Amino acid sequence: MARFFENLIARGTFPLAIVGCIAAAIVQMRAGVAVEVATSTTILGAYVFLAALERFFPLHPEWSISHGDGRADLGLGITNAALTFAVQPVLLGLGAGLAGWLAVNFGGSLWPNSWPLALQLIPALLLAELFEYTCHRAMHEVPWLWRIHAPHHSATRLYWFNALRFHPLDTLLVGPGKLIPLVALGAGEQLLALVIVFAAVHGSCQHANIPCRIGPLNWVFSMAELHRWHHSPIAAEANHNYGGNLIVWDIVFGTRWLPEGREPPVRTGIEELPSFPRTYRALMGAPFRWREILREGGR
Repeated sequence: MARFFENLIARGTFPLAIVGCIAAAIVQMRAGVAVEVATSTTILGAYVFLAALERFFPLHPEWSISHGDGRADLGLGITNAALTFAVQPVLLGLGAGLAGWLAVNFGGSLWPNSWPLALQLIPALLLAELFEYTCHRAMHEVPWLWRIHAPHHSATRLYWFNALRFHPLDTLLVGPGKLIPLVALGAGEQLLALVIVFAAVHGSCQHANIPCRIGPLNWVFSMAELHRWHHSPIAAEANHNYGGNLIVWDIVFGTRWLPEGREPPVRTGIEELPSFPRTYRALMGAPFRWREILREGGR
């Protein structure tokens, strides 16, 4: 019986979480619930669900034990939520202005708003993912951008809350930024809400400390089996699988990597920087004291 439930969790958690949360958000919005409320309650429900699964079905028990990272992760999560709340409306306003210009010059909205909302999510994710893939890959390959992204990779374990462990500059560049092309093309606020829900739920599933086996879907989604390799402490292994939600652009540009016959390493972090800052304040300041961090790491 235990093996049955473990197999059910491994194969069913991600599809259930994604489909269930997207459906829940659509139902709420169609019932007249405010977009912001539908989005936040759906995401919160997913977080509670995944946290409970981690407690009873951990993939690696050592990832269930605090590494002294809880306060830092919580601090970064709160900071990023506040920053997104403050900045995203401004950026989306700029996108709306561009949408107006495009509508005037091209004769109306360029987005297929007549499609069913769930169907619109497919091109929306593909377009948003291209922006996110480009930014994410650049953060690994451009040295001055890596210092902004390194706090995320400094995590010494993976669990659902890692999805919020980003430096605010990282969040500011990728989070609201990937929505601007959608707004510029005329996508509606309900579709933007679904993109946000999908990204939040997928990100938490992607980092969750639970068994995950999605088989052929690993050619569509950038889920845990792929993403755990992205958190390898070895840079040559970590510099793959840049997709935040979809693996499509990794396939197109040759950066998808899922080696056969090997399991992703349990040890995560940055091998060349074993003394990377751990506290919230130190992580916030890390990009601005990079040379000192390199010296502390013996580089």
